[in-house]
Amino acid sequence: MTYQEALRYGQIRLIAAGVLEVESDAWLLMSAVCRIDRNFYYVYGNEEMIKEQEKEYMALLEKRAERIPLQYITGEQDFMGLNFKVNPGVLIPRQDTETLVEEVLKAVTPGMEVLDLCTGSGCIAVSLAKFVPGAKVQGVDISPEALKVSEENARRNGVNVHFFLSDMFGQVEGKFDVIVSNPPYIPTGEIQGLMPEVKDFEPHLALDGKEDGLWFYWILAGEGKKYLKPKGTLMVEIGCDQGKDVSRIFKNNGYCDIKVIKDLAGLDRVVTGKDERHV
Repeated sequence: MTYQEALRYGQIRLIAAGVLEVESDAWLLMSAVCRIDRNFYYVYGNEEMIKEQEKEYMALLEKRAERIPLQYITGEQDFMGLNFKVNPGVLIPRQDTETLVEEVLKAVTPGMEVLDLCTGSGCIAVSLAKFVPGAKVQGVDISPEALKVSEENARRNGVNVHFFLSDMFGQVEGKFDVIVSNPPYIPTGEIQGLMPEVKDFEPHLALDGKEDGLWFYWILAGEGKKYLKPKGTLMVEIGCDQGKDVSRIFKNNGYCDIKVIKDLAGLDRVVTGKDERHV
């Protein structure tokens, strides 16, 4: 089977399985197995694949056809131009969350102390430490498996982040200039309606925002004030229909200068606010 034939077969196989991004997924699996780029493919596409690579490629296609997320198959995901290890113990970093990181980067300067709650893969904390050298970044998660991944991602990207086990603010000490979080925010009843890649393979611990999806925002806004320095800021990712509700939660808990920031698709994605007692 040639590279071109294999790629076409992969696309057809994934179409039959109901996968949406068939062209990119088939190509990314091939490039991962064969360690080739587009230039190689265009020049040598009519040549035969190495048999061992063909066999491995077919095996990975079957995994993807089972709707296992591509990132869990390849074991990695790019985020903010950095490469992150991922496995089924952590939520796959998404482009939506880059909007949150970009907003935090506007507020953080070297020497500031930053806390990332529900850190998961560590993509937020590691990105902040990478792009703001000198920032003192900590990340917490309730999952020991997630912390193993986040620590590996800090090493992979050459940054120093202090990760530790904590159920929200349970084991947190000190005060911070910025508290950031991408908490679980999908209402429990909506999880089974998500794509198979999400509902069947990503950790529900990182998805389930309880009955109305807002449970963790009440904790973040309510308890977060105890851990903010004067003029400190709380910054969170939200579901695209949660801007008004999360803004109300911030207001009810004494925050001011509340802002809702949209993502690249024009959807509400981030809410920020300051503790009014400190402004």
